[in-house]
Amino acid sequence: MSDFDLNTVKRLHEMTGASMADSEQALEQCNGDIEKARDLLKKQGKATAADVDAKTVMRLREVTGAPMMDCKQALKECGGDTEKAKEWLRKKGKQVADKAAGREIKEGIVYAYQHHNGKVGVLVEIACETDFVAKNEDFKSFCKGVALTVAAYSPAFLNRDAVSAEALEKERKIVLEMTAESMKGKPQAVIDKAVEGRMDKFFAEKCLMQKQYVPDETKTVEQMRTELVGKIGENIQVRRFVRMELGC
Repeated sequence: MSDFDLNTVKRLHEMTGASMADSEQALEQCNGDIEKARDLLKKQGKATAADVDAKTVMRLREVTGAPMMDCKQALKECGGDTEKAKEWLRKKGKQVADKAAGREIKEGIVYAYQHHNGKVGVLVEIACETDFVAKNEDFKSFCKGVALTVAAYSPAFLNRDAVSAEALEKERKIVLEMTAESMKGKPQAVIDKAVEGRMDKFFAEKCLMQKQYVPDETKTVEQMRTELVGKIGENIQVRRFVRMELGC
């Protein structure tokens, strides 16, 4: 055994499924950098599809909600790195969502939510491909989360495409004037970039699909939708919403 700590070699072995000898050699070639050593083993084809620790798979499933087999595959592809596995699952969900986007949706539910004080009510229509998915608990949970988001933020539009030409023109005019004034003397390219950045903030403020998803504010509604499509495998779309508040 080389000068490398036995625990480091063992950790790399467990992460990659490579043999202890190959793990030690990789660490030697990478001056002890475990991340580089893992990548090296993967390039050499020595990072095998060995069994991933079941507890790690379960923890990833609890965090992401992805199927067990997808979590296991993600961890294998990422050498046991949970954070990278999360990103791998997100990308897979996006790919599935993109493929499913063109498929016809005739089923779904109209979900109703009333705030505990009885003064705010929300209806959201969320569509899917089959009645089976419409009854799925994860789908229903998503519907509830969207309704809670509408109740909390009162967005004006569903998404960017739903913003009226009038509202868009009015906002862009205001942003152009404010930016030109505050950035007077700056190159036009810098001003244009600032305008687009402020317009992005406008969309994030006004559009439901770009709002933080209330049950998990680390993600937007659109990110949650994409992940759900990746998990279930059906085209799922938020179609419309109505928010009513007493006296408003």
